[in-house]
Amino acid sequence: MPKMTGARAFAQMMKGYGVSHIFFVPAIMAKALAEMEDMGIRRVMVHGEKAAAYMADGFARAAGRPGVCMAQAIGASNLAAGLRDGYMAGSPIIAITGGPTPDGRYHHAYQEVEDFPQFAPVTKFSASVDAVTRVPDLLRQAFREATSGAPGPVHLMMQNRGGQMTEQEADLQTIVEPRFASVPAFRPEPEMERVREVAAVLAKAAKPVIVAGGGAVRSGAQREVVALAEKLQIPVVTSLNAKGMILDSHPLSVGVSGSYSRFCANNVLLEADLVFFIGSRAGGMVTHSRHFPPVGTPVIQLDIDPKELGRNYPNVASIMGDARVSLQRLLEVVQPKSADAAKAWTKRVQQLVAEWRAEEEPKRNSDAVPIRPERICKEISEALPPDGVLVSDTGHSGMWTGSMVDFKHPTQRYFRCAGSLGWGFPGALGVKCALPDQPVLCFCGDGGFYYHIAELETARRHHINLVVLVNNNSGLNQEITLNQVAYDGKPRGGWKDMWTFTDINFAKIAEGFGCVGIRVEQPGEIREAIQRAFGMNKPVVIDVVSDVNVLARRVPH
Repeated sequence: MPKMTGARAFAQMMKGYGVSHIFFVPAIMAKALAEMEDMGIRRVMVHGEKAAAYMADGFARAAGRPGVCMAQAIGASNLAAGLRDGYMAGSPIIAITGGPTPDGRYHHAYQEVEDFPQFAPVTKFSASVDAVTRVPDLLRQAFREATSGAPGPVHLMMQNRGGQMTEQEADLQTIVEPRFASVPAFRPEPEMERVREVAAVLAKAAKPVIVAGGGAVRSGAQREVVALAEKLQIPVVTSLNAKGMILDSHPLSVGVSGSYSRFCANNVLLEADLVFFIGSRAGGMVTHSRHFPPVGTPVIQLDIDPKELGRNYPNVASIMGDARVSLQRLLEVVQPKSADAAKAWTKRVQQLVAEWRAEEEPKRNSDAVPIRPERICKEISEALPPDGVLVSDTGHSGMWTGSMVDFKHPTQRYFRCAGSLGWGFPGALGVKCALPDQPVLCFCGDGGFYYHIAELETARRHHINLVVLVNNNSGLNQEITLNQVAYDGKPRGGWKDMWTFTDINFAKIAEGFGCVGIRVEQPGEIREAIQRAFGMNKPVVIDVVSDVNVLARRVPH
């Protein structure tokens, strides 16, 4: 075996696994980063550890291969907090942190806190690398864990605050396993007996519904989901993670279900006599805490992770396997259902969708000033290029984009925050790093944008030419209802202190960072502003002044 430093081995293996970007906050593994100078790996220094984790998350989801983030020991807690979103989204992230030395533990060493336990709840695998000889094999294991089965974040803690242990030399063998460089690493075949069972259950259903989730997206099963829907004439609902899997104009498309949803999708699930979850854990967001469908509705489920089968709804039939391969096998055995045979159900579903659209259309076409968010979403629908990518923050941003944006092209993509407000902007920077030649639009509110606004400098410095549309209503208006209740329905005095901000012009702030700023105060200006921003080849902030009193519709329990 050749003699080299752990830093060199780390850099060589990152190159071997096809890593193109590393998002980090100094000082962590400086020698390894220096080794990458001539390897074509972009070292993206950012302003905060959570932002680094969010960028790695966005990158991983968009690229379909692991995103890498790093932080020294004192920043490890922030990095762990940032992995929470990646964990909930099933994102293959490799997180590297520094850690204590054996002789420093329990002596009040500078910046010493036992960080390691913080990573257990938000990773699939977390290991302490206590000797330079363990760098190669544990790094290989990290890639295996991140990409195999249901993907997710992993963590390696390198000894010493900045991982200086890796600067030591040893006889190291840098073996790379290409299979684990992308997702999915394996495509497990389903048991045909289980496939036939599911086919039989589907054949008997009069009002079936497909719910496609993020696992179907990661598997690349979009074509198979639509093919199955068309063959059996089954309406398709999606989770927020799978938005865009079927075009909104498709006659079998219903929309996003759950908490951030089109109400018509939830209503369809209430009337269904069978629900087929494909690559979805059927968790709280997509089912609104198991209200859509109601508990007791017959459910079948397809998932790569066997422990998810029946977790939230008892399954009448299940398939364990890769979504794309399993659907291909299912398509081989199901008998087609004619449009006439399914006419009553599909007609009812289309009626519910049409009623929802008729109710929302006046809002989407509104010329009101300040601008309604529904109108912003309509303009995004019209302005997003055929290969465009929309990235959304959570809260109202997820509600608006999930329900109100229409995808018109099968090549358009959508990525959303899995949990924490503020993910949208840095997550979108990661998406843009993964897809540099595609137009990427980030939709966030002013409240979310404030979290990591310093990363505008990162975008400018690294020429990450993202377009950010800020829904600027000078407040966290999602909290209005909460605070009205807190004040017993009689707001008074300083109640607005609980949810409002100063009126800020984000276009001017963007210009101060060396980016382009565009201020929009009229609804008719939105589409042109987006189109112009995509043509600038620079980081652009579009500051849209919106109505703070317009609230997204809450889903009742």
